Amino acid sequence: MSEEKKISRRNFLRIGGLVGGAAALAACAQPAAPAAQAPAATTAPAAEPTKAPEAKPAGVTVKVHAISGGSYDELYKIIPEWEAKTGNKAEFVFKGNGFETDKRLVQDFAAGTVDYDVCWDHSSFFSQYVKADGLEPLEGYWTAEELKDFIPRLVDATRTDGHLWVMPRHYDISCTHFRTDLGDYKAPETWDQFKEQALKMTDAGAGVYGTQFAGKEEALTGRFYEVMTAEGGQLFNDKWESTINSPAGVKAATMFADLYKAKAMPAEMTNFLWEDVAKNFANGLIGQYTEWFGWYGFFQDPANSKVAEKFDLARQPKGDGNIHSGWAGHHGFSITKAAKEKLGAADLIKHLTSVEGNRVEGKTGILVSRQSVWEELIKEAESSSRPLDKKRLELALLEAQEDFKTPPLIAEWLPMSNVFYPIMQKIILGDVTAQAGLDDAAAQINKLMKDAGY
Repeated sequence: MSEEKKISRRNFLRIGGLVGGAAALAACAQPAAPAAQAPAATTAPAAEPTKAPEAKPAGVTVKVHAISGGSYDELYKIIPEWEAKTGNKAEFVFKGNGFETDKRLVQDFAAGTVDYDVCWDHSSFFSQYVKADGLEPLEGYWTAEELKDFIPRLVDATRTDGHLWVMPRHYDISCTHFRTDLGDYKAPETWDQFKEQALKMTDAGAGVYGTQFAGKEEALTGRFYEVMTAEGGQLFNDKWESTINSPAGVKAATMFADLYKAKAMPAEMTNFLWEDVAKNFANGLIGQYTEWFGWYGFFQDPANSKVAEKFDLARQPKGDGNIHSGWAGHHGFSITKAAKEKLGAADLIKHLTSVEGNRVEGKTGILVSRQSVWEELIKEAESSSRPLDKKRLELALLEAQEDFKTPPLIAEWLPMSNVFYPIMQKIILGDVTAQAGLDDAAAQINKLMKDAGY
């Protein structure tokens, strides 16, 4: 990696993905010791659009590489309207789940075999595509006026190296889910309170664990990341050296280990991923935990859930850094650098991320990217017989506006996670102390980053 590239990366989000207001969040952080302190965060480069192209393509075919399945496909049903209005055509050259889609994108960018104009993208994945020189900067295709309605943090979440790379479609972020049928419990405001309440909620006789977390892969890395961030910690300093073994990191890791040791979490939690933890909560086995908003309908369905109408939602806790947890990501669309129809691609993406497109996705329960559509959804929820329906929407919007934090916007995020999570599992299981484990993880991550050219 050239020195010019190193400098460019160092100047952007050097402390691990605190986007859209990073300086304000970092200013609240209070690391426990000077050794843990990192330089003030920098916000993303402006990369503001100046003037979008005036030309409107007509009679062209825009090729699309997209995520598919479940509610994703509902959005594509509005494409015929765009085709009728513009005289253009959209042709899907690939559809798959997120991992399949990412795998093919990585292969195509590396091999130079991209034969499509629009591709699915994600705030946690796009950095590797940028590193492969596979994406077209978007600021020349959207005006500032066209971006005004999007939640700012979502747009800022994919600004790197002075460019905007992904237009947000919808996002997800977690909130605290806690049972209201187990006693007089309140929403924990801090992670210290979360830990204390989880211990109190644990009832072996009733088969109830106080809490749980997804315990492997990026799911575990992300949860640790957001707790550590709330405690005032950072993943890297300005030299791209790992600081996960700071006092804030040790405190976060110790919480996981202490809860496991106290049997306030299921013994098999290090094998859990998202579906596992959701089913445990729905089956009435868990008192409180942090969970993505997308499971709400499942939890409120009495045919599938024993906790329907028996839980409440709250903003994720703060830590010693006076920061709310907010590990998040968004799905979106990008234009490939190899695109033959860049103007047509931009026009199609504008249609898919339009107010109409957001309305379609919003009705499926997905957390959409436009603030105006959020206002409509919240207004509609006022007539619901279940007050939590409206509260959920208001909470999801608040967290997107104030708490949304991506992982580090670097291609090495997932390789870093693969180094970290097995060590974090050992800490949870008591095989190594929090400090020793994080010291080991930091050393391995530093080698990974050095090998990558940082």
